[in-house]
Amino acid sequence: MDVSLSSAVRPVAQATGSGPAIAVEGLVKRYGEVLAVDGISFAVPRGSLTALLGGNGAGKTTTIAILLGLIRPTAGRIHILGQDFSQHAKTVLARMNFQSPYADLPRRLTVRQNLTVYAKLYGVAKPRDQIAYLARELDLESLLDRPLGELSAGQRTRAGLAKAFINRPELVLLDEPTASLDPDTADWVRGFLSRYAEEAGATFFIASHNMLEVERLCDQVLMMKGGSIVDSGAPRELIERYGRQSLEDVFLEIARHGARQGAAP
Repeated sequence: MDVSLSSAVRPVAQATGSGPAIAVEGLVKRYGEVLAVDGISFAVPRGSLTALLGGNGAGKTTTIAILLGLIRPTAGRIHILGQDFSQHAKTVLARMNFQSPYADLPRRLTVRQNLTVYAKLYGVAKPRDQIAYLARELDLESLLDRPLGELSAGQRTRAGLAKAFINRPELVLLDEPTASLDPDTADWVRGFLSRYAEEAGATFFIASHNMLEVERLCDQVLMMKGGSIVDSGAPRELIERYGRQSLEDVFLEIARHGARQGAAP
């Protein structure tokens, strides 16, 4: 469904300023003796699609939870969309959104009811128009009046993606955005994400284990291991640096043997 975005899905206000969409400095998170995030620093340029990659226990989920205000960091500074997140979290969170197949919507509510609730929470001016547009884009029109609990995993993933765009966000954090989708549906969902990023000027921060998806979508990759960012760069740059054929090969190299000397964290 290759159509241009209508005004119904454009951000209410474009991000202002020339700084990065996300700027993290010295971020630390401890759970007792466990150091989950070890003083990481990184920047996500505005309008980019950036991937955060790493194996289980690398610190990805903790980092994303901190950026969403769900977990308080032990130390460090975070600026999102030009604002100090510790002081302006409420304002910043209204300009962003999040999707994960592991954070389900209420299953007793229909898809339409779920999206209506979130539209009201975000103060969407024309919720019916926004829901109708996202239903067309994400192939949810026939599912709008079905309870979420009756849907397949892939259908719930699409409903979660619709929720992530209900407020026309400037910054979108996505965890496994095409999990449970068949290859055809996943392909045009990726197309929608690319169009939204380009036409609305939005920024994406993506955690994924689908290396081909990251290669296709993302401008920048941050590699995490043991709570630290051990390497970073464009997908093709990383592939060439490690002398591999694909980003998946790079991922496996870092997971098993660590980053190469001279890596750029």
